[in-house]
Amino acid sequence: MRATAWWIGGAVVLLAAGVAAAVAVQSGKLGGRSKDGDDGKPKVTLEFTPREVVAPILASMPTVIEFSGPLVAPQTAVVRARTGGTLLTLTVVEGSRVKAGQLLATIDATELASRLAERQALVESARAATAQAERTHVNNQRLADQRFISPTALDQSRAALDAARAQERAALAQLETMRAVSRDTRIVAPISGIVAKRHAVAGEKVSAEQNIVTIVDLAVLELAGSVGTHEVSQLSAGAPVRVKVEGMEAEVTGKIARIAPTAESGTRSIGVTIELPNPGERLRGGQYALARVELADPQQRLTVPVSAVGNTAGQDHVWLIENGVLARRAVTVGRRDGREGRVELLAGVTPASQVLAARFENLREGAKATVVASKTSAVASAAASTPQVK
Repeated sequence: MRATAWWIGGAVVLLAAGVAAAVAVQSGKLGGRSKDGDDGKPKVTLEFTPREVVAPILASMPTVIEFSGPLVAPQTAVVRARTGGTLLTLTVVEGSRVKAGQLLATIDATELASRLAERQALVESARAATAQAERTHVNNQRLADQRFISPTALDQSRAALDAARAQERAALAQLETMRAVSRDTRIVAPISGIVAKRHAVAGEKVSAEQNIVTIVDLAVLELAGSVGTHEVSQLSAGAPVRVKVEGMEAEVTGKIARIAPTAESGTRSIGVTIELPNPGERLRGGQYALARVELADPQQRLTVPVSAVGNTAGQDHVWLIENGVLARRAVTVGRRDGREGRVELLAGVTPASQVLAARFENLREGAKATVVASKTSAVASAAASTPQVK
């Protein structure tokens, strides 16, 4: 009995010691949480490389105005038939290069030849009638001088002569008209260029004013686009323009040829036409192009990379390192430069600010942060251990 009591007493003592030890350990953990961190883990200093932290820099940000549209050839001529008839010949096809005055086609002139002969006969008849009237008037003038006829008879012969002469002039005019029509059976190129389209074929019956061919001169092309009414005041005729044409790697240089005097009906845009020299005829009408007008910026602006600016609930912000800790600052954004990838900050930072150049996940305001020279950074693993702040 005495031995059993000793065993029970020993067990009670050991149990009490275990409970005391557990309470001591738990008390130590609670004390450590208030000392190191809310989650019981020691605070970690986030490390960023110099490439991940930038200072705002002063830079000019030119204004860029862009508009697009197809290229067109202003020197385009649609050649039409001046008279009706059968198209006997058509010596050009699409792509043929022609010169101004070159014969393109001929129209059957058989009917016109007979009509021309008829007009010629009428002219000869009118000339004969005029000659007869002149002889009659001369005789009457002599007889009137000798008082063999009355003055009235002389006036009548003079009127007959005038009528004969008028008939002759009318016949000559009709003859010249037929000659002009006869010349119109020969269709020639009005400008030099390239045949873009053939609208008829040899042997076809054509009518007056029917399209025969379209000729395009590619020496100069134009790009017609529209810009907003708030931007057009910054443009002027003759200003240089960079144009990117589809299918071409390099940009081409043009100039503003003209600006429309009024806005297009129902819109807030004004037409602008760009002129593009095309000496090698590398460009073709109908190609889609993007025009870019760059206007110089007269002042220097405080800028950071676009990737440094985040947005939460509609408010732009950046992350800074201030006095060894992270701080989120609301900023006011100004101009943007898509080509350089920079954005202007009107408020929120200074040239001395240390700005995180990229957007990192799970950053927490007030966390310790430093810039290290190492190319590797512990920011990914350290940031992953803290809750995300948006």
